[in-house]
Amino acid sequence: MTMSRVNAALIASAVAAIAVPTAASAGCYNCYAPPQPCGTCYQQQVIPPQYRTVQETVMVSPGSVIAHRTPAQYRTVMVPQTVMVAPEGVEYERTAPQYAVRERVEMVAPARSYYVAVPPRCATCGY
Repeated sequence: MTMSRVNAALIASAVAAIAVPTAASAGCYNCYAPPQPCGTCYQQQVIPPQYRTVQETVMVSPGSVIAHRTPAQYRTVMVPQTVMVAPEGVEYERTAPQYAVRERVEMVAPARSYYVAVPPRCATCGY
């Protein structure tokens, strides 16, 4: 008889547990309803650092002037006589400056973190 009372109690508790409405029967699946209000209601969010690429025009080589000496030119006019046709001189050659585009990466904003309120996981049960 003692065994039948224990069996009856187990069966009654199992039926009561099944009959009690649960979160799943209320339309809320995979939801945990804590016994106390949430201790941590905020979650830390991290924003990574922000970078950008900057293009700069830089001078590779400056312009310059190169001097070339030109020798004097002589010609023989008559057999015994040589005459200077053009005197010695200097010719100047100008070179333009050379430019190039250089890219570099610079940080616009460092990494930062902030806290946001954790939204409820389930609209039906409120948690």
